[in-house]
Amino acid sequence: MTDLIRDQVAALIQEGIRAAQERDALPPFHLPEVTVERPRQEEHGDYATPICLQLTGDAKMAPRAIAERIVDHLPDAPFIGAVTVAGPGYINLTLDASWVAGQTGAILDSGEEWGNIDLGKGERVQVEFVSANPTGPITVGSTRNAVIGDALASVLDAAGFEVEREYYVNDAGSQVRKFGESLYARYAQALGEDEPFPEDGYHGGYVADMAAEIAQEAGRQYLETDRQEAIRTLGELGIDHVLDQVREDLAALRVTFDTWFHERRLYESGLFERLIQRLRGQGYITEREDAVWFTSSDLEDDAVVIRSPEVIPNPDERPTYFGSDIAYAWNKLVEREFDRAIYVWGADHHGDVPRVKAAARALDLDPDRVEIILYQMVNLKRGDEDVRMSKRAGEFVTLRELIDEVGPDPIRFLLLTRTVDATIDFDLDLAVEQSEKNPVYYVQYAHARISSILRYAAEQGWDLDEPGDVLLLTHESEQALIRKMLELPEVVAYAAEQRAPHRLTFYAKELASTFHAFYRDCRVVAEEAPGMTRARLMLVRAAQLTLAQALGLLGVTAPERM
Repeated sequence: MTDLIRDQVAALIQEGIRAAQERDALPPFHLPEVTVERPRQEEHGDYATPICLQLTGDAKMAPRAIAERIVDHLPDAPFIGAVTVAGPGYINLTLDASWVAGQTGAILDSGEEWGNIDLGKGERVQVEFVSANPTGPITVGSTRNAVIGDALASVLDAAGFEVEREYYVNDAGSQVRKFGESLYARYAQALGEDEPFPEDGYHGGYVADMAAEIAQEAGRQYLETDRQEAIRTLGELGIDHVLDQVREDLAALRVTFDTWFHERRLYESGLFERLIQRLRGQGYITEREDAVWFTSSDLEDDAVVIRSPEVIPNPDERPTYFGSDIAYAWNKLVEREFDRAIYVWGADHHGDVPRVKAAARALDLDPDRVEIILYQMVNLKRGDEDVRMSKRAGEFVTLRELIDEVGPDPIRFLLLTRTVDATIDFDLDLAVEQSEKNPVYYVQYAHARISSILRYAAEQGWDLDEPGDVLLLTHESEQALIRKMLELPEVVAYAAEQRAPHRLTFYAKELASTFHAFYRDCRVVAEEAPGMTRARLMLVRAAQLTLAQALGLLGVTAPERM
């Protein structure tokens, strides 16, 4: 595991404050947490802290005077080269150039562990994502869900959490019956029967395709059995077929799950009924209008958990999605003992967030253990034009169509180039463009260029494993590249803490740009300078490792040739 430089800087500042207090340069006061950040301007150093602005009340002096006294009492640290006081009282710190150069070997020694940190300390976290209804193919909107959830899970794993990926299969309730009715109608029609299609059925072309396959394989079998039994059976067959396709499509996107949890388990196990009775006993359940409602002071309005038989005749279909969410949260946090449950939902579910948290509180669970990430929609573009490219469904674009058009790497990278709360425009033309305008191509090209340099060096007889004197790496572009590589553990920490995997795409682009500048400024292989060549080959190998690690967390390949 990698120690964060920012934490070492914070500890150094704390030691400086304590030393100043011990020597009466500062009065005694309780030491707050020291915040360390990266300055926006390079001339302000590698790190800065505004702590002195927070201490004016406790220290009874101006922040700049506080900063000067802290700096005067800072202990020596091999990784710090210069410390200055700036502005109204910021402390700016610059890393030592020799220490920075020496980190090239440390990065290489870390190997595939480079960038991994122990932020989570083994906390068990479940990330549940995609979870689209099993009544149709994965759409572009759910594809963004898949990319966000999978990348977040990878980031949390790298940050020291014990992570489990889960897909929640909604296979209970009325949508299963409606899907079965839709399949039955298309199945009967495929066999020449004049069967009306249900008004609220699933109209996509994929339903007709599926029904035609069933008709070809089973003949008139389901027309010769009880109608309701046939609808139930066809619904189950259809869901199994859809899930098989979902698994295949998501695997093509490099998304896999540890667990596929079926909603019906919550009812078949009796958990839902037990929790409703528990909530009833605690005063959280009321009944009116023939429906069962969840009521809580945490909510502005009551929420239905079991609908009225006047609305839904079949008792198995009366529990609402929110009713299932109550049991599902208990299953995660109590029965399976996850420390934290993270859900990735579309922004249209924003009204459900306070309900799930209120239900958790009512069940005596810490609502902070429930985290719900809401993401905005995807607009599919071809240049400036909106695109509807579905061949069969008519009303949506599928993940499979998107993969066939552009491939998994652009999908994963481009859908992570914005924060989750921002709508994203996915440009199909840009996704396949081989130029620096395409961010995924730009980053992958940097990795391919690195691989090309190393291949050339090996062809020229250089031993890539031979160590070099990294203290020779003093050029401005060399130092900038190493400094950028040293940011990876902190980027992982930020992405994990803020649940912001998109930060890895920004970092990958910054690292690629920094490498391209190094390549422009510094000749790597030079027969006349063997010492410098060996040092720069170490630097190039470290850059290859770091860029591959960043791309790997995003689920994007790091090609050696392009």
